[in-house]
Amino acid sequence: MKSSFLMIVAALGLSACATTPTSIVQMPLTARPLTSAQMQAAPNSGAIYQPAAYRPIFEDRRARHIGDVLTLVITEKTSAVKAGASSGNKSGSVSASVPGPLQSSFGGTIGANSASKFSDADNQSASNTFTGTMGVTVVEVLDNGNLIVAGEKQVAMNKGVEFIRFSGMINPDNIGTGNTVQSTAVADAKVEYRTNSTIDRAEMNSMASRFFQSLLPF
Repeated sequence: MKSSFLMIVAALGLSACATTPTSIVQMPLTARPLTSAQMQAAPNSGAIYQPAAYRPIFEDRRARHIGDVLTLVITEKTSAVKAGASSGNKSGSVSASVPGPLQSSFGGTIGANSASKFSDADNQSASNTFTGTMGVTVVEVLDNGNLIVAGEKQVAMNKGVEFIRFSGMINPDNIGTGNTVQSTAVADAKVEYRTNSTIDRAEMNSMASRFFQSLLPF
């Protein structure tokens, strides 16, 4: 029993050390270009112009097909401010006449007053800034020409790995010079920055310790 317990603890420790952060980007993060056979399998009208392999002559080379790569310029900045206040005031009084035999002791009347006040205020603010560049791959081309793109960048620094993931839908008209697109022009964008550094491992260890402490009889 003791050996099984130690094995469980060791497994949790190893999983915490090698854990990969969960992601909000639930889709393939890359795609390979279509092969010649796959492109020939597309409807062919016999004309010189073929949409599957079209590349404008008088235009910068831009991402148009599955497997093409473009540069994403991440310029995300959000801020929110919330303020609220509330107050209340309540008062009341009551009086009663005292019967004759008791007036010598309590007086002619008995009165009571009560009052209560309440006030509350709340101020909240949040601000986030995320800037950078990364390459993303076209993983799907929709019927209307819009591109579904996704990508991931992993940067190993010291004892941790940083994960930058992105997915969204791009209108080809928003692709600028140099085959770049601003993240603010991406629909259904999902941008995340995660890490599996020692901070995350400490959090995982804390969760494991709380689990085992919950099993103790005290």
